[in-house]
Amino acid sequence: TDEWPEHGSLSPLGLGGSPVTIHLQVTDCDAWFQRAVEAGCQVVMPLEEMFWGDRYGIVSDPYGHKWSIATNIREVSPEELEKVAATMT
Repeated sequence: TDEWPEHGSLSPLGLGGSPVTIHLQVTDCDAWFQRAVEAGCQVVMPLEEMFWGDRYGIVSDPYGHKWSIATNIREVSPEELEKVAATMT
């Protein structure tokens, strides 16, 4: 929505950013991601397969809100997650 400064309603752009990312877990992230881009969102992080089992990406809408969009593509065991986490610095 548009900002309404006279009512104290500012977007992340008006505030200089936001620590919040809205997450959508959907059945077809590719379609949702494309729909968001076609609606004017900018790609922050392209969709890709992640170690935790999701296909995941982030867009920013015209008002500065960040949206992460994901689809679970495989189940990952806690042991596998721990193994990957141990390799990250």
